Amino acid sequence: MSHVTGTLVLAGTPIGDIADAPPRLATELQSADIVAAEDTRRLRGLTRALGIHTTGRVVSYFEGNESARTPELVEALVGGARVLLVTDAGMPSVSDPGYRLVAAAVEQDIKVTAVPGPSAVLTALALSGLPVDRFCFEGFLPRKAGERLGRLREVADERRTLVYFEAPHRLDDTLAAMAEVFGADRRAAVCRELTKTYEEVKRGPLGELADWAKEGVRGEITVVVEGAPETGPAELDAEELVRRVRVREEAGERRKEAIAAVAAEAGLPKREVFDAVVAAKNADASSPGKGKGLI
Repeated sequence: MSHVTGTLVLAGTPIGDIADAPPRLATELQSADIVAAEDTRRLRGLTRALGIHTTGRVVSYFEGNESARTPELVEALVGGARVLLVTDAGMPSVSDPGYRLVAAAVEQDIKVTAVPGPSAVLTALALSGLPVDRFCFEGFLPRKAGERLGRLREVADERRTLVYFEAPHRLDDTLAAMAEVFGADRRAAVCRELTKTYEEVKRGPLGELADWAKEGVRGEITVVVEGAPETGPAELDAEELVRRVRVREEAGERRKEAIAAVAAEAGLPKREVFDAVVAAKNADASSPGKGKGLI
């Protein structure tokens, strides 16, 4: 669409230390036609700290009004406006508002660019002491215990380093659930208040970290967890094969596909995995009080 001249700018903001603000942030804040902010009060605090004033129109753009406000901002972009999107801390659309607006702008062939800034995900990874060559970001886990366990089981065999955000009042329950699903000896790091005065990185096995968190932890939390260890065919006994099939089934896979996937992972014939599943089911059915089967 050749008539489109507007630009959407995603700007990273400090996650703690205001001195970490990217130099371009002040320029963009002063020159944008519209500044869409997750919290306009936080935006005023940011501009005061930077010693600047916004000249464009300031609007709120948060989870509660994201769907309703997106068409309005797209209309402004189509009309040629330069729209700057900022969230309370870090990069827009990374566990923050922004994805809907980016998707809508792309659909209208509007230019989207970014002012790179601090990231809690990358900062925590760098400080964790865990492998960072391959990782995946899982955001916030569900609040309900059952849903949280289910989500963790989906990545129980993930070999890449895992990164999560968590609220401080749920940290002990989350670490306990991780220890249950991933194993109490799996290495992890709890990164608290990154770049702030009381920054702390607590490293150790998940079991120990879960006990530590029972005392209460404050601040903004990022949890980094070591990926699952590589295991060869000889190290996977029948019980482990059955467990892996069960994890995939609980994540929504049909048993046939789950067995095939586990066999491929383990480098084993599908028949061997199938036999292990059948044997476990028969053993469970014949045990008193376990009529519903193991998987």
